[in-house]
Amino acid sequence: MRLIFFGTPEFAVPSLKRLSEEFDVIALICQPDKPAGRGQRLTPPPSKVLAQSLGIEVFQPEKKSQIMPIVESLKPEGIVVVAYGRILPPEVINYPKYGCINLHASLLPLYRGSAPIQRAIMAGESITGNTVMLMDEGMDTGPILSQEEEPIYEEDNFRTLSERLSLKGAELLVSTLKDWFSGKVQPKAQEKERATYAPPIQREEYRICWKASAKSVRDRIRGLYPNCYTLTEGGERLKVLRVKVLDAEGQPGELLDDKRFIVACGGGAVEVLELISPKGKFMSGEDFMRGYRIERLL
Repeated sequence: MRLIFFGTPEFAVPSLKRLSEEFDVIALICQPDKPAGRGQRLTPPPSKVLAQSLGIEVFQPEKKSQIMPIVESLKPEGIVVVAYGRILPPEVINYPKYGCINLHASLLPLYRGSAPIQRAIMAGESITGNTVMLMDEGMDTGPILSQEEEPIYEEDNFRTLSERLSLKGAELLVSTLKDWFSGKVQPKAQEKERATYAPPIQREEYRICWKASAKSVRDRIRGLYPNCYTLTEGGERLKVLRVKVLDAEGQPGELLDDKRFIVACGGGAVEVLELISPKGKFMSGEDFMRGYRIERLL
């Protein structure tokens, strides 16, 4: 079975690896290399690094219009998409004999869109999962081939849940493709009336709003890990990595203890357990309180 794999970030790597072990993956199509790090050096996406190590041909079209000529030249029987990062043109979706199969990190029709893992954690969900579906021209609206639930644990954050879903999703994808190609599975239409959405994360969402409830603050920090931040009264930025909810009250943003990093929220409080200081140093909340004197976070 000749397959083209579309995928770009780390989440796509386990799927590409497993597919290459089971099928004839003739090419990877991923996003172009991008500047990264302090030196802003041009860096290849994780999927490209793996594909090159496996001897798989890599294409990185900069424009949507460049995709179809690549597909036509390779003549795949199927296309598999895992976190590619762009909406595919209809002619690409409709080209292969066995269609375009997508792995999506939610239990569709819940959390359609580009940030399903982040949004599920931010919403305080206790269960999510993976869906393998046939793509159509809508945003994650195609018929479902298979689904698998995955719990969201209290200690989970975006990184830990992403890693787990990517590994389990790769196995689900392989088994589902085998069934789909052999005619053992029938597509099932989504219940569109149950649909919810997971829009892209906006820059302003990374700043913690202390007027929110303590649970909401905690879930935002977990869902957007490791990028949530707050500002001190002096304008210094702290990255907050891990907190726990406490039964305490105060004015939102007020520090409630001299030794422990406890911050009042709109309802309840959180204790900051891990953070990155304004100087870029990873610290525990208690270590931070020994070296800094602040009364309120903005």
